[in-house]
Amino acid sequence: MAADPYPSVTRRPVAWSTPLTYALALAVAAVSIAPVVYVIIGGFRTTPQIIADPAGLPDPWVWDNYVRVLTQSDFWKQALNSAVIALGTTVGVVVLGVCAAFVLARYTFRGREGLYTFFTLGLLFPSGAAILPLYLMLRDLTLINSYYAVILPQIAFSLPLTIVILRPFLSAIPRELEDAAAIDGAGRLGFLWRILLPLSRPALVTVGVLAFVASWNAFLLPLLVLGDVDLHTLPLGVQNFSSQYTSDTAGILAFTSLAMLPALLFFTFAEKQIVGGLQGAVKG
Repeated sequence: MAADPYPSVTRRPVAWSTPLTYALALAVAAVSIAPVVYVIIGGFRTTPQIIADPAGLPDPWVWDNYVRVLTQSDFWKQALNSAVIALGTTVGVVVLGVCAAFVLARYTFRGREGLYTFFTLGLLFPSGAAILPLYLMLRDLTLINSYYAVILPQIAFSLPLTIVILRPFLSAIPRELEDAAAIDGAGRLGFLWRILLPLSRPALVTVGVLAFVASWNAFLLPLLVLGDVDLHTLPLGVQNFSSQYTSDTAGILAFTSLAMLPALLFFTFAEKQIVGGLQGAVKG
């Protein structure tokens, strides 16, 4: 029997989902990145250039706006305030979140799942709804116009997401490791410090970065509880600078880009750890 000179070729169906996924991802990235790029580049222009051609490129490139923000404004003082508040919030969120997630993940007791559900419901509670009672409580505690007035509430509102992310990581560690650590003489705290925390590093970095970025960008809470100008953070500094130099559009863009730069860099450098931490939380 002669071989078929024109053998049939099996054609694989074209997976249109992959190109569409990439196109959608690129569109979302463009929409997200374009305003940031516009703000940064706008700081290198003059206000007349922006008025004449809002979408144009700097011609020539001007550095005076950034130099003026760094040397003739309260940028560094406000950056220090933001750093203190963001670092304090991050440390508090990570430490308290690990403690709570460790108990919910490694201990068995009555009401454990109910307690975890209680923390989970905190994700549904908008922080803006608690601003007025929160302000009254902070006022009664004489914490207004202090770092604690911002740090403590931010820790409280960040704990639900932190526990949701950390608990699956801590639960996934095999019990055999805990038994081996106990045989070697390590208690529960030693097991937490020497084994659980190193193995949960992606989740710790994830919750730390999320808490830091959220605290750095916070505006409403610092606006209400920080009446002292010397305690203002960078988001409040942007507002103050915009109110003081209303007609200086280029200077406002330069101040805004410098204010968001630390959070962008911090988030970019920890991107892989964040993805790993969120994947582990979803799998858990």
